[in-house]
Amino acid sequence: MWRTVEEFDSPAAYRVLCLPRTLAVPARADVAVPRALRAVGALVARHESLRTRFRCRDGELHQEAAATGRLPVLVHAVSRPSNDPDGRSAAAALTARLREPRFDHAAEWPLRVALVTVDDRVRQVVVVFSHSTVDLHAAETVLRDLRVLLLRKSLHAPPGPQSLDLAERERGVALRRSERAVAYWVRQFSGLPASLSDPVGPGSASRYRRGSLVSAAVHHAAQLVAARYRISSSNALLAATAAVLTADSGRDACGIVVMANNRFQPGHDLAVGTLNQIGLCRLDLADRPGFAELLPRARRAALDAYRHAYYDPAAWERTFTDLGHDHRTFLAPYCYLNDTRRMHDVGPDTPGPDEAALRAMVARSAFRWLAEPDRFPWRCRLQVIDAPGAVELVVTADTRYLPPERAERFLRGVEALLVEAAFHDVPWPWVPPPGHDPAG
Repeated sequence: MWRTVEEFDSPAAYRVLCLPRTLAVPARADVAVPRALRAVGALVARHESLRTRFRCRDGELHQEAAATGRLPVLVHAVSRPSNDPDGRSAAAALTARLREPRFDHAAEWPLRVALVTVDDRVRQVVVVFSHSTVDLHAAETVLRDLRVLLLRKSLHAPPGPQSLDLAERERGVALRRSERAVAYWVRQFSGLPASLSDPVGPGSASRYRRGSLVSAAVHHAAQLVAARYRISSSNALLAATAAVLTADSGRDACGIVVMANNRFQPGHDLAVGTLNQIGLCRLDLADRPGFAELLPRARRAALDAYRHAYYDPAAWERTFTDLGHDHRTFLAPYCYLNDTRRMHDVGPDTPGPDEAALRAMVARSAFRWLAEPDRFPWRCRLQVIDAPGAVELVVTADTRYLPPERAERFLRGVEALLVEAAFHDVPWPWVPPPGHDPAG
């Protein structure tokens, strides 16, 4: 993650690698600024990752945890409480301000903090983390700790594994795990056809485009498919992504890069750090399975990918370099699927919409183009994001390989396939048959 952060030169792209969070403080808690500062200090003392810096010495990267230090905290008093009684508007403005400057990881701590006061009482705490030291799971852990420290002034439960604890384990008992994971990558990658291998045109004036489809139909259809086939909705989306990518190509396999949070390992659920690493899913399609058969294959491929997504990145890079690949670019022709939703899947007995209601939802799906990145390392990335009562699918595409019109068609194809699969099997090539127009 540190390498990814350092390689982003565009301010717009770099903002993606900051994790802003806001913690509301109830008025009845009666938290004054000194008490909030002590809570922040106790938080940083508790977690090594929040008091680390990165240094390069002789070409080698070091993460250094400080024993003591000073963290600047911005205190903003709401001047007109009647206009912003809980400080929420001020917190939003401070979030935008604090996430803008690029983190200097050699000189700066990997978090920025601001307090919003209303009538001399803290009502909002704004924290902007660097993604280099805190992943999404860790950010939530830190916020829970901060809430307890603010309200109860102390935490009795010990913290989870610290950065140095994890590093020591990875050099010892986890070394064999890393070796097995790298060997898995080599086996799965061998002979794997690329989804986006050749340019199909010169690209648009803006080479990289981002498109968003907000769809209640995807949300409900993925849940229905998951319940029907007893898989997760993430696996349903994985299968649909692979199907739409390969439906018109006739390829015998599809490779998709996924993100694993590595929290399922014993003792890692409370670790505050960045444990995210990419995994590789390989789905075999040579026998042209129906979508109902593709779903359990996606589940097995995802489990294999997650099981082998904890490895020494330096060893991983050396291995693929020795095989003749540029480790920075060789995965670009494969779609990167990143499901960041926090919602839990519903149980198989939870009722969902009927077929007519689900199909009617498609007409209400909204597509729009988003701000365009200046640089992007992948040819296609699909993000799955929570939206109120819906799922937001965001595709970022290199338009030389995935033109804008195909990028939108890709998102709508995932939606159409999931809607159809919620009530019917869909045979290869996984295109909903005539007479089953998802828009009704």
